[in-house]
Amino acid sequence: MSTINTGDFTKSTFIEFKGEPHQIVEFQHVNPGKGSAFVRTRLKSLKTGKVQEFTFKAGESVAEVSIATREMQYLYKENDNYVFMDNTSYEQFNIPAAMLGNYVNYLKPNDVYQILVNGEEAVGLRFPKKVRLKVTEATEGAKGNTVSGATKTVIVETGAVVTVPLFIKEGETIAIDPETGTYLERA
Repeated sequence: MSTINTGDFTKSTFIEFKGEPHQIVEFQHVNPGKGSAFVRTRLKSLKTGKVQEFTFKAGESVAEVSIATREMQYLYKENDNYVFMDNTSYEQFNIPAAMLGNYVNYLKPNDVYQILVNGEEAVGLRFPKKVRLKVTEATEGAKGNTVSGATKTVIVETGAVVTVPLFIKEGETIAIDPETGTYLERA
């Protein structure tokens, strides 16, 4: 592992913090009129997914963690783990549900995802900005219910419940923001 200075921080840099790999989500260099400069950061744990704030002294050195991104196919869920397979080496990795958070509602078997790997251990998943899922259950919109912005709930192929506009019908494919779980557009 190499060390980097707080002046080298960028978003999405991976560092070791309290003995675990963390990703820098946000950072801000602060130079107050009195006292020494510091760097305020928001760090996301790759093991638990929790985000916490921490302040480093300006110029402080931290260990940079080398994280590789590998494309892997999602296979199946086993107990509280999600099993992914590297299509080139056929090596399988288990990722705990706690590490994936709400994203588990949008995982489709046989789809390929980018897995973050530290050494020989999977430490996270890089989710796409939108996922395309087929609507499997949808009720018809009430006739005459044409109020601007009227919505209904549907169930998509992964079992997730999504709020969509009234014109979405069963069998259509829609795009969803997996971070918020909101409908984006017809796909």
